[in-house]
Amino acid sequence: MLKHLKNTQKNTYGWKSQYFRKSFILILLIAFTPGLISGIGIYWFGVSEVEDSLKEMHESQIIQRAENINDQFDYLETSVSHWAFEPRFNSSLMDLNYVENFQDTRDIVRTLLVLQGSNPMIDKVELYVDSPTPVIFKPSYNVLEEEEHEFYQSILANHKNISWNRLYYSPNESEFEDPTPLVLTHSIPGNSNAPFGSIILILDRAKVADIFKALTPYDKGATFLLDEDNNVLVADNSTGEESFNQMVRERLLNEFDNVPAGSFTFEYSDETYSVSYGKMKRIDSEWTYVSAAPMSSITTPIVFISKIIILISLAGLLLALILSWFVSKKIYSPVAKLIKVLSAEDKWSNDEKKDEFLLIEQQFNELSKESKSLQNRLTTQLPQLRNSFLLQLIQGYLYHYTEQDLYNRMQNYGWELKEHSFVVIDIQVLGLHESKGALMKQDESLVAFTLTNIMEEASHQRFDQYNVINFYDLSTVVLIVYPSNKEMRAELHGFSEQITDILNRVLQTQVTVTISKPDEEIKRIPYLFEEVRQGKRYRNFEDENQIIDLQTMEPSKNLNYIHYPFEIEKEILQAIRIGHIDEAEKLIRDFIQELIEEGSKEINILPAITQLFSSIQHEILYSGIHPNEIFEGKNMFEEVTHLREPEQMVIWLRDEVITPFVQKVEGRVNIEMKSVVEQVCTYIQENFKEDVSLESCADDVKTNPYTLSKAFKKVIGVNFIDYLTGLRMDKAKELLLQTNMKINDIAEEVGYRHSYFNRIFKKQVGVTPSQYRKKLTNEQ
Repeated sequence: MLKHLKNTQKNTYGWKSQYFRKSFILILLIAFTPGLISGIGIYWFGVSEVEDSLKEMHESQIIQRAENINDQFDYLETSVSHWAFEPRFNSSLMDLNYVENFQDTRDIVRTLLVLQGSNPMIDKVELYVDSPTPVIFKPSYNVLEEEEHEFYQSILANHKNISWNRLYYSPNESEFEDPTPLVLTHSIPGNSNAPFGSIILILDRAKVADIFKALTPYDKGATFLLDEDNNVLVADNSTGEESFNQMVRERLLNEFDNVPAGSFTFEYSDETYSVSYGKMKRIDSEWTYVSAAPMSSITTPIVFISKIIILISLAGLLLALILSWFVSKKIYSPVAKLIKVLSAEDKWSNDEKKDEFLLIEQQFNELSKESKSLQNRLTTQLPQLRNSFLLQLIQGYLYHYTEQDLYNRMQNYGWELKEHSFVVIDIQVLGLHESKGALMKQDESLVAFTLTNIMEEASHQRFDQYNVINFYDLSTVVLIVYPSNKEMRAELHGFSEQITDILNRVLQTQVTVTISKPDEEIKRIPYLFEEVRQGKRYRNFEDENQIIDLQTMEPSKNLNYIHYPFEIEKEILQAIRIGHIDEAEKLIRDFIQELIEEGSKEINILPAITQLFSSIQHEILYSGIHPNEIFEGKNMFEEVTHLREPEQMVIWLRDEVITPFVQKVEGRVNIEMKSVVEQVCTYIQENFKEDVSLESCADDVKTNPYTLSKAFKKVIGVNFIDYLTGLRMDKAKELLLQTNMKINDIAEEVGYRHSYFNRIFKKQVGVTPSQYRKKLTNEQ
């Protein structure tokens, strides 16, 4: 039955709880009171019969243990006397050089270590040698410090071969126990009247105290040891009262100082103690031991009476225990169920000493605090959760969800959706690259941050339910949820005008606001986002504020018409071929301006810019350069779609496309085309009589005319035509001066027709060929 109760107790929360134990003990006391009273009566009378015999037994036991302790100290004194006569400790130690004779030093240290381990009471063994340079072994070799020298000298000065001392220290009168360890000293050599040193045994205070604890055979009590001057050498006090030992010593010295051994009773803090004392004779002194034990501890082991009490009370206790257990369990069961709900078992076991109702209160407060903390965290993170949900929705990741599923998820995120509609507003910042504000110019991240904050504050003032999403392309989109029966168009236009005015003042930029059509279906929200992103492309491509309302916007007849400046495109490509970046930039501005003047909207201008980029890329391919070498793997067509402003388009084409291409071509000319130019020069010098052209030379060296022209200018310093003309003119001058050939023959010799030769010669030299010959002939 008891085993069953024990298992039941182990598997329930009840016994671990304070409330259950109190209930159980109360019921048990009520049921067991009659037997308890009987047991107390029997116990009371039984103690008086055996108390005297137990006291006598206790005194006899104390005397026997004191003799045993005295024998241990006798053995310690005998041992040190034996070691003092060790031949190693002779007068040769006075003259020994301990550093040079390290083997002797090591043997001394080893001997001291053996002595130190010979008795558990020994904490440390020291050897003092009063040589001209005093030496101390502790047990390793050390040179004695000046402040310690007086103590060791005093040991030799007392003229005792063996004696008990203290280490360096004398206690203050206010201290009950001397805190310094006991020291047993013996002069060396052991039988000398003129010793030169001492063996010093320093006892372990803790171990000596443990030995004297044997005089207190019970958990409570105290014991201490007095020297011949009644100073406390060792003390142990388990009563918990610091003044107990002091009061016992005063009582002993005042009333029993002339009695060498005996016992007496001592009252202290409502407790009666049996105090036993006696003498321990040492070699040079006499010690007094004192042992105090509570009478309650002495009379506890009354085995016979206890068995009688147990036998008489067992039946009633067992019955009371069983009844109390089941009744307490029945009373406690509702509390146990509540505890199991509110607290985990491991936590309950850690808090088993607490009251259940206190634990219930703590758990309730913790749950309440945790609930508030989670609510605050959810409130803080809710905007991010909403935006994350909307991004998943508009990107198509929630396409497979039904309308009801999306409705439930949005309600969980805190949206009120019953009889509500949705509308999306896109705010696109333009003119950032033309902005005069030093803070905002070219700083898109700062503009995006400012734009989002402005949208948050303005939306908070006008709408109850909204979410702002920043796409980090200088555009921000606001999803507004409003009651379906509320007319919102005027409010939305007012909001758009307010945002436009604020952004004009703060960012000094233009704004395009696109307002979607309203819709009541959640699955239509992604389409609303796409509509405003497409709708803002219908803006006029000019630096002005615009509000595009997709609900009221009429289809434009010009949307399908596109104007493309082909002539300007040709000029741009020609400027790029000859490497004139500034001229190409000016022509691109003219290209965009012509598109704007034709009334094209963004939806028409972006394809034109894309086509212009494609033409430039065609020129890059034609020059023999792979686009990846220039663009480094970037998706340039995707970057084109993000261009919103004329200045942004010009800068992008100049910095990202044209300049890298021209630099690449020039770099290749510097390295690869030098030898090609040299080949062409050699060819011209050998064939200048023939019909030589840039195209024919380019074909001969397997390159294109544009690249050859650039390389020729770069390497030679003049262009191809000027070089060829100069070479022919030099040859013509040589023939005019050194031969009598006719002008017609000289013209054919240098590759010109007669009429053209006269014109080109006069243009280059300043006179006709015949005049040049006549002039040189006259000079000679």
